[in-house]
This record gives sequence, C-alpha cells and structure tokens, in this order.
Amino acid sequence: MPASPSTARAINDRLALRLLQREGSLTAMQLKQLTGLSRPTVADLVERLTDAGLISVVGEAGEQRRGPNAKLYGIVAGRAHLAALDVRTEGVSVVVSDLVGTVLADASVPIGGDTGTGPAVEQAVALVERVVKEAGADRLHTVGIGAPGLIDPASGELRDSSGLPEWHRRLVATLQERLPEARVSVENETNLAALAEQRDGVAADRDTFVLLWLGHGTGAAVVLDGALRRGASGGTGEIGFLPVPGTTGLPSAVDCEGGFHSLAGSAAIVSLAGEYGLTVEDPSAPEPHAAGVVREAVTLAARVGNAEAGDGRSGHDGPTAGLGDAASADRFLDALADRLAIGVASVVAVLDPGCVVLGGEVGQAGGEALAARVEKRIRQMSPLATVVRPSGLGGGAVLRGALLTARDAAQDELFAPPDR
Repeated sequence: MPASPSTARAINDRLALRLLQREGSLTAMQLKQLTGLSRPTVADLVERLTDAGLISVVGEAGEQRRGPNAKLYGIVAGRAHLAALDVRTEGVSVVVSDLVGTVLADASVPIGGDTGTGPAVEQAVALVERVVKEAGADRLHTVGIGAPGLIDPASGELRDSSGLPEWHRRLVATLQERLPEARVSVENETNLAALAEQRDGVAADRDTFVLLWLGHGTGAAVVLDGALRRGASGGTGEIGFLPVPGTTGLPSAVDCEGGFHSLAGSAAIVSLAGEYGLTVEDPSAPEPHAAGVVREAVTLAARVGNAEAGDGRSGHDGPTAGLGDAASADRFLDALADRLAIGVASVVAVLDPGCVVLGGEVGQAGGEALAARVEKRIRQMSPLATVVRPSGLGGGAVLRGALLTARDAAQDELFAPPDR
C-alpha cells in the first residue's frame, strides 16, 4: 500500500534529520541530492522541521551562493540535553551532552566499598546534578546508565546480583525519582561497550562479533547479525561463570570464583604477573591494576623483538631494564594469552563470531601485542577463522555506549511524527 501523505511526510522528515545527524549541517540542495526528494518536498520538510524547533539556519554555504539553497541547516543541538553514567563498583562517571552528542561537561567520583548505600547514592546523584549545572542544562531529556550485572529483559531494571553494591540498584530508582521528566534506562556495561565499539570503534566493519570485557572483572557481549543478544534472562555473556580448566574449583550460582573470572579478572592477572617478577604500583586512577601491569609488560616485551632484530633500540623511553625483565614480560604475555584463549575458544566454538574484541582497560592496554598472541592460539585450537582485535575505546566504551543509547532514544522521540 502506498504511504499516506502524513506517513510520507514523517518518513521524509526522519530521513532528513538522520542525514543532518550523520553529515552535519547541509543546504536544502544537499538534502535534495542526498534524499532524492523533489525541491518542493525538501522545501516543505525544511519549513516543518524549522517550525517544530528541530532545525535552524546555522550559516551559509558560501558567499558566491545566495538565496534559500545557500542556507546551511543544522539540528538544534540545545533542544534536549542528555546524560550518560558509567556505574562501577568503585565509583561513577558522568557526561552530559546536547542532542547531537557533543559533550558539554563530565566528571567522576570514587565511591569506597565502605560507603553506605544511602551516602553512596547521594554522592552519585550530587555528581549528576553538578555536571548538569556545569553543562548549562535546565533539565535532562534522557539518561543512559551502564552498570555491571543482569538487566531484567521484561522490566528493563537492574537485577539484584550477588557481589554488587546495593547502591547500584538504588541509584537507578533514585535518579528516576529526582528526574521525573527524564527517561532513565539502564543497560549492562559490557553490552554498552560492544555498542560503542560497533558504532565508533574497532568493530565498525562487523555485523557479528563478541566483545570480551577485561577490566576489574570479566564479561562478554554478543552481537549477531547487527543485533545485541541478551538471552532469556538477560545473562548472555556472563563469561566470568564459565567453568574452565586451570582454576581451583568451580563457580557457583552466587560466586564466579572458580570460573573464567579466576583466570582473567584483574586480581588474577596481577597475581600472574607477580609469578614472572613483574610488578607495577597500583595506580591512583580508577583503572584496574591489571591494566597498568599489562601496559608495562607490553612496553618491556617490545625489547625482545628489538634485541632479536639487532636494531639496538630499547623500545622504551626513560630508564632501561635488563633484557631479562623484557624476556619475563614476554613470557607473562604468553601466559596471559594462554588464559584468555581458553575463554575465547569456548565462545568461538559456540557462536563462531568471526571477530573477538578484547575490550575494557586491560584489552586496550594489551593492544596488538596481546591480541595477536590470543589470535595465534585460537588458530591452533579451533578450525573456525577468528580475528582478535584490541579495543579502540577501552574503559571509556561504557560511557560512550551509554551516551549513544541516550542520544538514540531522545532522537527517536523528538524526531517522531507528532501523532505517534
């Protein structure tokens, strides 16, 4: 059936807005060329969107071009303000942006494990309110939250998970109470990281891939045929509970110790590094201790290749260590890759994703050096061709994914036809 006039107008308006989001400011003539619509149709939609306060004139295409077609139109970025939160067991990070995703203000606050539920929630909410004020926003239209744990697929709420702070669940409810006009949604942190890597990171060329999160803990996100898969109970990717060889026991329903987490969590990686004589001071930054250890190991291990090549370079700025230290770092990375390959091989055998991204702060710290080692082992363990890539966004992927989901939700509502 042919679309009704009102439906056709809504489709055209939505198309124009998406183009302005993707391309930036455009002239009416450029909109005509990109949409394939007639000049009168484009003129009508520009007038409608301007009257609706969704677009405005932001400049001119050039002095040599005058008249209506020379005007540059852009989305009214201040039409709505968005917030994204990355909620971790040790703190919260917040960004506030405009409707097109430009970050206006951001901040983080650590929250100690001995902080009570009420004070922890108040600290997090106060941070949101401060960042909103610094951004110059009167109110928030949409809030996207990334948090560890299971998201109930029916209610969309963060489920009560053993081992996670109670203030996580309380924070989501409190924000909804404090921001009654805003749409507040929560998603698993690893799922958001995968979304960010798919849109802005190393998986942009992949419709099917798995992101293995390597941070304080472990997790995985599964994207199949372009769609994020959450599972019947929202637990797809809880790889920390995967029973694996090399641990002292088996995981339980309430504790992932004994599972893959015991091999690849931050504490386990730091302990493994210690076996090879590698230690790095626990960073004051909120990144996992393992990220600093792996980053230094990659730097040291580069000397092995340089020495073997006979180029005489240390591969490291500042004071140099002996080749023995470099060799130890090289062996540590090999041992770490052996561990990671156990989890990756299990995922590959079940899903055949073709691509695995080593995400989180540790995956980013390991870079190509660690990813190449894991890929080599997967080739030896599985007949299924699998590319292994290091994260392009690291720990920042969660916040980026939360902001993308908030922006998409806000635009879906604001760009929708009035009668929807």
